Amino acid sequence: MSRDDFSGRFDPAFTLAALSRRALCVLGREWLLHGHMQDRVGMPLVLERSDRETMEQAAIVEWMAASPVYSRRAQRALGFAGDSVETIFKNIQLDIGAPHQFLDFRYRLQDARNGDFSLASCGALLDVEPMGEEFVHGMCHTIEDPTFDATAGATNPRAAVRPVHRPPRRPELIGARPGGPGSREPHCQWTVRIGDDAAPVAAHPNEAVVAGSNAATINLPVRAVRPDAEPGGWDDYSGPFDPDFQLEDLSLPALLVALDEVALQSHLLVYSYLLLVQQRFGADAARVLLPRVFTGLAGLTSQRLRRALRLAGGLDGVAWLLRTHPMFAPAGYVDLEIELAGDRVRFALRDCPALDEVAGRTWFAALEGDDPAGLAALATLVHGVEPQARVSPVRTRPGERFAYEATVDAVATPAVDPPEVELAKISTGASFLFRQRRPVRTTN
Repeated sequence: MSRDDFSGRFDPAFTLAALSRRALCVLGREWLLHGHMQDRVGMPLVLERSDRETMEQAAIVEWMAASPVYSRRAQRALGFAGDSVETIFKNIQLDIGAPHQFLDFRYRLQDARNGDFSLASCGALLDVEPMGEEFVHGMCHTIEDPTFDATAGATNPRAAVRPVHRPPRRPELIGARPGGPGSREPHCQWTVRIGDDAAPVAAHPNEAVVAGSNAATINLPVRAVRPDAEPGGWDDYSGPFDPDFQLEDLSLPALLVALDEVALQSHLLVYSYLLLVQQRFGADAARVLLPRVFTGLAGLTSQRLRRALRLAGGLDGVAWLLRTHPMFAPAGYVDLEIELAGDRVRFALRDCPALDEVAGRTWFAALEGDDPAGLAALATLVHGVEPQARVSPVRTRPGERFAYEATVDAVATPAVDPPEVELAKISTGASFLFRQRRPVRTTN
């Protein structure tokens, strides 16, 4: 029987394959937003050390290096590799840079070499508009021009993404709500054209470094699905492009593949982020910034998962959270062991490819050397579901690299959000509510 929720005792044998398709779609949208929200913490921390122009260039390098790598992975995994605009559009539909609904993309495919898309609503724009027109221009012009081309260039180097219109918006439209004045005008519109006369997109040098990472090269294991698993949906995305694609279109096996790739996208993005920070500010700066980004992003995602998955508090809630948090996925790249026994949850990171990324370009480098900041980041992750939890390191067992236990102190003062989570919550993504736009597909 497929599981729709996380009520009751934690099941140590649980895997994502036990979830219903509907529950996997809920989790998938949260994981897409998780990857997108990384920069809501990471880029302000770059700004602390530099200026707006440097931050914009850092964002460009980060996405240009990571997006083409994980785009090609997604195409192979879900069977839609090609060199057409159709492939580019399918790619964006499965990209953490375009989380469903929060960035509400609308597509129009004209032919294999031409199409356009608009954003009926852009959560990223709503985040930066209060900061002023310079920040809007920085995101919607300076950053988007090269990064859109880099993403499209992963499919066809001669693809060009060009604006029809884009922000800054007219003053009277800023703050317009759906159904209110100006709501029929999309936030932006872009054409995508593949032309033999177009200059090919040049890959950023960092792309080759990211492409050599464990996250980029790993062959993930196929998750086992029970013979009586829920039927319906597409087993891949090799069929025609659907401009209204939702995760509900995919079959259970395909959803499991998609979620694993979405989780890897986030790991590849942090690899790219740490690479550029090391290059621009030095290895010491990367070691300082990493646990702060970890804290803000992990804490925010935990709070969102608590609401989306209706997780209860207590130790069972902690265990369920650890098993569904995207920082500890996908299996095969990250190996997290969880035990719930008595009055504690023991969890350990076992030897795995994620722990062997070079130069500390992984979330888990924050845990090296018993760094108090890394332990605080883990505690913030757990506090998202149980504010009275305490997290402590424990002795490792053979095959384990890091091990911890979480307990609940019923008389402890509930934890409050650290500054990094408060920083993440400036984004409208912190409180954004997803909705199921249509039922799961019952046909193949």
